[in-house]
Amino acid sequence: MNLLICARCGTRTDEPVVEPAVPVVRCTECGHRRTFRRLPLYCVTGPSGTGKSTVAHLLLERLADRFVVLEQDLLWTAGLRDDHDGEHRLFRSTWLRMASMVQQNGRPVVLCGTVVPPEFERLPERSFFSDIRYLALMCDPEVLAARLRARPAWRQWDEPRITEMLDYTAWIRETAHEMAPPMTLIDTTDAPVTATADQVVDWIEGLHRADAGGGTAEPVSA
Repeated sequence: MNLLICARCGTRTDEPVVEPAVPVVRCTECGHRRTFRRLPLYCVTGPSGTGKSTVAHLLLERLADRFVVLEQDLLWTAGLRDDHDGEHRLFRSTWLRMASMVQQNGRPVVLCGTVVPPEFERLPERSFFSDIRYLALMCDPEVLAARLRARPAWRQWDEPRITEMLDYTAWIRETAHEMAPPMTLIDTTDAPVTATADQVVDWIEGLHRADAGGGTAEPVSA
């Protein structure tokens, strides 16, 4: 179900109008109101090299019966990754649109990939979610640099790019608590991947229990 296309008149919009209390998406052309599931989105994020992809495999094993776990890099392809605004807006909008459709099946999405709140929260598609929660995996700079240097050559982690990622890591560590919403941080420097996965699962399940009972309207047309 594409929430950007009106089920009555077929009008398509890139600026959805959502009435969150119901929730419904309303067509600005004909006024048609369609109810939909408005669930939380859980973002497991962090700089490259902190363990997101490795943890994602374990999350899939542990959460697949209740959540849909997706790897963000899946859509990091030509066209979507073309950066005309410095924020990869098209790439991020596409992911929010994809996740909004997936959640119409009744299960929240866990999206694993590098993103910070300012990159999602300002997008029109943000209104399709009751909340977006952010947890960032982090690690010490020396360990992060070593992990990136050990990656295969095709991933192109040269020294200038590693330095850029270390600066990005420092920025997240310094500002995570000030972001809206704030980001939860988990240090993976010395932790076994299974222990990190346990922490992430506890974070997701704890938030989901707190969110239970809201945003579950049946996807039927008014």
